[in-house]
Amino acid sequence: MWRATQSDCYAPRMKFVVIIPDGGADLPLEQLGGKTPFEVAEMPHTRALARSGRVGCAWTTPEGFEAGSDVCSMSLLGYDPARYHTGRAPLEAAALGLRLSTTDWIFRLNFVTTGLGEGRDNEPASAAGKMLDHSAGAITDGEARELLRDLVAHWHERAPELVQGIDLHPGVSYRNIMVDHSGTDYRDLLTTPPHAIPGEAWRSHLPRSAITGESNAASDKLRTLMELSAAFLPLHRVNVARKAAGKRMANMAWLWGQGTKPSVPSFQERYGLRGAMITSVDLLRGIAAYIGWERIEVPGLTSYHDTDYAAQGRATIDALSHYDVVCCHVEAPDEASHQGDWKTKVASLEAIDREIVGPVHAELAKRFGDPEKEPGKKGWRVLIMPDHFTLCSTKKHDATPVPFLIAGAWMRSLVQRDFTELAAHESDLKIEDGHELMEYFLRGNRADVPAR
Repeated sequence: MWRATQSDCYAPRMKFVVIIPDGGADLPLEQLGGKTPFEVAEMPHTRALARSGRVGCAWTTPEGFEAGSDVCSMSLLGYDPARYHTGRAPLEAAALGLRLSTTDWIFRLNFVTTGLGEGRDNEPASAAGKMLDHSAGAITDGEARELLRDLVAHWHERAPELVQGIDLHPGVSYRNIMVDHSGTDYRDLLTTPPHAIPGEAWRSHLPRSAITGESNAASDKLRTLMELSAAFLPLHRVNVARKAAGKRMANMAWLWGQGTKPSVPSFQERYGLRGAMITSVDLLRGIAAYIGWERIEVPGLTSYHDTDYAAQGRATIDALSHYDVVCCHVEAPDEASHQGDWKTKVASLEAIDREIVGPVHAELAKRFGDPEKEPGKKGWRVLIMPDHFTLCSTKKHDATPVPFLIAGAWMRSLVQRDFTELAAHESDLKIEDGHELMEYFLRGNRADVPAR
């Protein structure tokens, strides 16, 4: 097992690419003949890299944490969540450029679909009172912004005393941010991610005391705002139009992921490298902002399978001219998993391999070469790794250790392995503290840096 020591700054000549198929790992599915999406997907480029490099597994969810993209992505990028994680919402708020103080409490506000019952939506009667969709049917940015604007006005009209000192900020699609400057203390508060309770009774997961499990003043404030949203949003013209079109309505605002502004050292301070992030989601943009990476915006990127995979591949290649480390994060496999859509999950993994992994690998090999065989070449490495498992069977995240592959200079294995969950768990390369994997990726087995 690799154990890293604290990194010092150094100036390597290599190029590094991190490709994250978010939520790509899964358990065997009956619909796939007892295989996982990784096992059945046609991914020739990824499999070639796995055979030429090293395959292993890493624990990206530390003990005491839930398997969320905030925790797992932070771990994957080399930051110990036990030390640096203060909540999911503060990470996403950083992507929006919000000016925050250390006393502000930041929340994620999801527009979600819950079963209303009584024939008031397009869902069956059995869905009444349940969390149906954490993304409100993949609501568009424009629709979400209109709902958020009018929800703020409704809250000010119905509960002005509760929203004094509260600001709402639109994000991408169903994802929004709420900042509470009022001085309310939320330290004793337990909230639940809506994607963690698909098909469950949402009232059982409303905010409550983390100590007693009962309601308190802080949780009552949030509960009231959420209940007001559930009464107001179904009647909004955006939702009336969505219902008429047979789409899921954004009929409730779900508050969760609270935290305060963290203090995080930059990636360059820790590793001596300049990095860039390419992603469609604010969470990864926010982590990039905190660790001092540039955020490269690419037109056509979405969180779903309609994203422009090829444009993301081209942007990753272009960024190699300007940065030491380029991270290419693709959300589509995770969103497909949350819908239980295994067909789209497989298709998204194949698109990542075809449009991103293949072209990026070809460019790395062409421009930076292999210093073991070509003296004077800079060399390269690529890390392909989902942040966590997302199970099509349950539509939830799972804390099972995730597979990874590292290929490139000085990264060889005596045993050739496929890039699958089973092959990774059979490997002797296991990183029990997931945040240490980044050090191994950057420095492990290298002949051109001092050994530790």
